[in-house]
Amino acid sequence: MEKQAAAAEILNGKTVLGIEFGSTRIKAVMIGENHEPLASGAFDWENRFENGVWTYRLSDVWAGLQSAYAELKADALEKYSVRVTSFKAMGFSAMMHGYLPFDKNGKQLAEFRTWRNTITEEASEKLTRLFHFNIPQRWSVAHLYQAVLKGESHVKDIDFITTLEGYVHWQLTGKKVIGVGEAAGMFPVDSSENCYDEAMLEKFNALTAEMPWKIGDILPEILTAGENAGTLTKEGAVLLDPTGELESGILLCPPEGDAGTGMVATNSITPNTGNVSAGTSIFAMVVLPKPLNDIYTEIDMVATPEGKPVAMVHCNTCTSDLDAWVKLFSELLNKSGVNVSKPALYDMLYNAALEGESDCGGLVNFNYFSGEPVAGLAEGRPLFVRMPDADFSLANFMRAQLFSTMATLRMGMDILFEKENIKLHKLLGHGGLFKTKLVGQKLMAGALNVPVSVMKTAGEGGAWGIALLAAYCANRAEGETLEDYLNNKVFSENAGSTVEPDENDVKGFNAFMKKYKAASAAEKAAVEALK
Repeated sequence: MEKQAAAAEILNGKTVLGIEFGSTRIKAVMIGENHEPLASGAFDWENRFENGVWTYRLSDVWAGLQSAYAELKADALEKYSVRVTSFKAMGFSAMMHGYLPFDKNGKQLAEFRTWRNTITEEASEKLTRLFHFNIPQRWSVAHLYQAVLKGESHVKDIDFITTLEGYVHWQLTGKKVIGVGEAAGMFPVDSSENCYDEAMLEKFNALTAEMPWKIGDILPEILTAGENAGTLTKEGAVLLDPTGELESGILLCPPEGDAGTGMVATNSITPNTGNVSAGTSIFAMVVLPKPLNDIYTEIDMVATPEGKPVAMVHCNTCTSDLDAWVKLFSELLNKSGVNVSKPALYDMLYNAALEGESDCGGLVNFNYFSGEPVAGLAEGRPLFVRMPDADFSLANFMRAQLFSTMATLRMGMDILFEKENIKLHKLLGHGGLFKTKLVGQKLMAGALNVPVSVMKTAGEGGAWGIALLAAYCANRAEGETLEDYLNNKVFSENAGSTVEPDENDVKGFNAFMKKYKAASAAEKAAVEALK
């Protein structure tokens, strides 16, 4: 887009803002009327491990949000010589699920318990049996019931529970609402009605009859894509932009989790389509033509932003261990007086993986920074293992690192492929693992034996996805579905590039997985030995 046209859109409040709270970065993206990014801002942050809980402090949420937005404003000013004061619409997204409880006065009652925690095993197992429906440990209802089981004192004072993006949306609009995709990870939803499952609500209320609240009264209201989710209040405008330049009254779309925004960002919201989001965590979303035939603790049932059923394989760790090794290599280069930028170093190391042996030459890596329910681990210990006579080269090492980011995902996807006979024509990849051209895409295609497509917008991720949902909310024609909007107005000229599985990669990954599963006993032993 020409700078003059973009400047006019910004001045006239025709742009749309999307902000996502990722695990390691808060990203803000402003898109124009053609849905392409015009300006962006970001703030890096990290979760804290405090008192046995992975968490983020809410003070960091606001500091990071304001910083990312301020950087976006500065980016727009530098590029187009105009100040951002309004938007046609905006939306907020965040890492999925978790637990944020508040009392009737809006006081936070317990630390934010994120998706990364594996501390709700007892609640998860009991609710799964009660509902005859898989309840993963990271789901809000699992955290709530675990707190009930432990007799935590705050539980009796709960007036409202929500997720991170639901909290931010509430503070900016006064509305206690959530998108149906994220709602499906708080409490099971009825996809035919896009509401919380009534029978399961009754079962949970009977289970917690001693509490002064009923579960349906403390959950946020469910909204679907395109619905009006409120407007930015004057107080909310100052929270987002303390300079006072941002106008109030801006339309907000329903807040969604990063699973939903990932589906939108890859245009994979129709049955028999799927996407893989690969960053700090890794998860695959497969939109189903019908419900699964059985219950699998490795498979979560969630929903698209319009409410269609989705099978989700979620793994807690993807690139954290790989990032740690890259950081180590960067330190070595710096000690040697060699200055290599972070993106260039990643590209160099990722591309080295393509030179490695197809099975990594006998090298095995476990990337578990935290517990991994799919693998049956309550805690994680990053672990690298090799035979003494293995070919310990940089190429094989990096290939093992990249393969390890996909190994646990493969375990879950095998259930869909082998037990449920799910057929996928292709998966769409997005997130940091796919930023280096071809590498992550090629290896993922081999790991899952499915063609993998990556669009040019893959690196934009969820912030762009929630911006698209906000644009749909503001611009959709009467009766226009999200699927039609994305197909006709966003992705009509952005099919992306597709890589077919390479036979050597498929065989190599299968060989790697055989060693990986055999060596899993060492990983479990490391968890027990290193406390």
